[in-house]
Amino acid sequence: MKHLFFKTFFLCLCLIGASEAIAQKGFRNPVLPGFHADPEVLYSQQTKRYYIYPTSDGFPGWGGSYFKVFSSKELKDWKEEKVILDMNKDVAWANGNAWAPCIEEKKIDGKYKYFFYYSANPATNQGKQIGVAIADSPTGPFTDLGKPLITSSPVGRGQQIDVDVFTDPVSGKSFLYWGNGYMAGAELNEDMVSIKDETVKVMTPEGGTLETYAFREAPYVFYRKGIYYFLWSVDDTGSPNYHVAYGTANSPLGPIQVAKEPVILIQSPENEIYGPAHCSVLQIPKKDRWFIVYHRINKEFLKNGPGWHREVCIDRMEFNGDGTIRPVVPTP
Repeated sequence: MKHLFFKTFFLCLCLIGASEAIAQKGFRNPVLPGFHADPEVLYSQQTKRYYIYPTSDGFPGWGGSYFKVFSSKELKDWKEEKVILDMNKDVAWANGNAWAPCIEEKKIDGKYKYFFYYSANPATNQGKQIGVAIADSPTGPFTDLGKPLITSSPVGRGQQIDVDVFTDPVSGKSFLYWGNGYMAGAELNEDMVSIKDETVKVMTPEGGTLETYAFREAPYVFYRKGIYYFLWSVDDTGSPNYHVAYGTANSPLGPIQVAKEPVILIQSPENEIYGPAHCSVLQIPKKDRWFIVYHRINKEFLKNGPGWHREVCIDRMEFNGDGTIRPVVPTP
């Protein structure tokens, strides 16, 4: 019996060591089957599971019309749950181009609610707009608001796409960010489906080039140890050079100070990794352990349809002692 105990104990230690080795080595990327892009990651306090909400990819001209959700207990093995929103069936104001979603879990009157934000082409064909749908579960069913939330640009140009929502742990207020060619932010009302118009602010990080940190799209905001971090994508989603840069601020609506070394995720041609960007960030609950979830171009389509043949990946994201983000090493 004593020998059996030590044998079992030793086996457990080996399994723990193997798990740590896998964690250090990284994920088996891509983590989702098929073509998906613009991944939004969520850890649900209600279900204690992780979820990824991506753009459905592989359609010429970014023509996907629906959103799926995938779930996992440990971030490595992902289960395809279902289609949660279809522009052709569930959204009266839109007719396609279901792009770049985000989701926010909030407890309202003691019950969890899920607010799913996305961009789509309106039936009027007057440029992409941002909508929102609501559910009581991370997998739905989701009910669309029935009208778009964001319909116009505060700078008079660019598409209303790539939405992100961030709830400030300091104030409890929620904020919405979006933009293509510019970045805008605004405080959401308590209903989470309308914005406070007087708070709309153009927040585009200043400066940079396509090779460095010039803002293109895909803002993402998170908070760590008193600092508000702002991530964004640089260049074009069909370019091998598509990459992630960042800055920081002292409040959810900036101003954003570009980091001294802003590029944190970029292509690795020697490993056949191209265009890694449009990311979201995950903190493991109650730990200072972080992951970045992003898409990259499928290497087989680098010269033919690279902008809509993308795949979802996950890697560790680490910080230096001064709070700056270390460059992410993308896993092949």
